[in-house]
Amino acid sequence: MKIDYDETDEFAKDFKKLAKRFKTLADDIETAKKNAIELYHLHKIDNQSIFQIQSASGGLINDEIEIYKLKKFACKSLKGKGVQSGIRVIYAYHKNRLRIEFIEIYYKGDKKDENRERIKAYLTEKVK
Repeated sequence: MKIDYDETDEFAKDFKKLAKRFKTLADDIETAKKNAIELYHLHKIDNQSIFQIQSASGGLINDEIEIYKLKKFACKSLKGKGVQSGIRVIYAYHKNRLRIEFIEIYYKGDKKDENRERIKAYLTEKVK
């Protein structure tokens, strides 16, 4: 089994901006795919790095797509921080198609939490 990866246009812009500051980001995201995302979704190994985003109103989850936040993201450009780098990745997991679509990437030093409106817009678009 293999997971198919994709990204939204907004994620691509976020990534490009962060990659200028953190030169190893492209390699780091590939490492995160193998060491966190695939372990969690393919092998059912929970290393406490991925958390499902849930809404009290139930508005952020549907039957086909689940939204997750990757919190433990090791960034080599942030030496000495390890997985406590402060970089967060928000992605949608399409359960029936074994597909991941990256929605947002951000540095916690720049903003505190994920963009809930972006997630809602993503889900609204994908449900159509």
